[in-house]
Parts: sequence; structure tokens; C-alpha cells
Amino acid sequence: MRLHPEFITSAASVAQFPPEEAPEVAFLGRSNVGKSSLINAALGQKIAHVSSTPGRTRTINFIALRSKPESVRPDLVLADLPGYGYAKLSREISAEWPKFIEPYLAEREALRLCVCLIDANVPAQQSDHQLIAWLQSQDRDLLLVATKSDRLSSNQLNKALASLRREHNVGRILPCSVKTKLGIAELWREIFRVTTGGLA
Repeated sequence: MRLHPEFITSAASVAQFPPEEAPEVAFLGRSNVGKSSLINAALGQKIAHVSSTPGRTRTINFIALRSKPESVRPDLVLADLPGYGYAKLSREISAEWPKFIEPYLAEREALRLCVCLIDANVPAQQSDHQLIAWLQSQDRDLLLVATKSDRLSSNQLNKALASLRREHNVGRILPCSVKTKLGIAELWREIFRVTTGGLA
């Protein structure tokens, strides 16, 4: 199914969130993990902003996906969340997180899946582990995606994924690559599996 993406809005407060008209999928990850690049690769066009400066995105950016361009209501909404864990991110920006990031992840009824991105090339990070554990405590359905997987040999990747699964206490991590498109089709299958049926 071909989906037509359209940027909806950027939100820096709960009041700025768009109406809950369709199932939503949130993309989360550290500031340099390649989150916006993966969204663009999955959509087949540049719609999520890719910054050369990690930590620049400070809002939740909502992208509507429609099976028919003329449809008023979206079939699916992607939420591109601000990155975290960047050393130079100011305390002021970090302080904004509990005001709208945590309420979105904890209370948004339309949120069906949290896609948590981790870098396949680096050891397990404490900030990632804290986020994953928190989402699990909120009973959120989550999928871990290991980005930049093309930079490792098959053997290295298998070892890295095994270590990350163990450290983060998860049963599955999907390896992905923006460059080779590894894992993109499987990512969509998982998204559609969770979101098919619309909002109850």
C-alpha cells in the first residue's frame, strides 16, 4: 500500500498536539542515531528534518500518512521525537522533556508503537536502557531498531545484536540500514501489524 506523507505540525507542549485521528507510531532515539534519516528512508522522501547538529530538534514533529492524498483523515501518523543523550544539550532543553515528551509517551491514547532506535556500532547506552525500561513500565508496545547496521560484518552484527538484546533485556532487535535499506520492509510490516484496524 502506497502512503502519501504530509507534515502536520511541530509540538512543544501538550496543547499543540494534533487531534488523535489515526494510530500513531513514535520514533525515539539518541540525537546522533539517525532517526530522521530512517524515517525519510522508510517514506522514500525527505520529510523529516535531518540536522547536522545533534540535539537541534526540540519538538515532536507529526507526519500524516494517507492511502489517498485527498483523504481528510490520515490512515497513520508518525511522531518524530526530539533526540536525547547529547552531551551539549542544554539543561533548559532537557528540562522541557517532562512537560510534553513524557505526557505524550505515557498518556497518548492513539500511540500504538514506540520504535526505539539504537546504534548497532556502539555498546548499550544507559540513556537508551532507561528509556526502554520506562516504556516497558508504561506497558507500551515497543520495537528496538539497530541503525547503521551496514557498518558491521555479518558476524560482528550478530554479536552486537546479541549483546544489545542481553543488556536491554529484550527478545528482538531489528537491524536496519538507511544506506542498504536493510530492515525497512520488515519495519513497515511491524508497523502495519500493530496499527491495522485504526482507532478503536
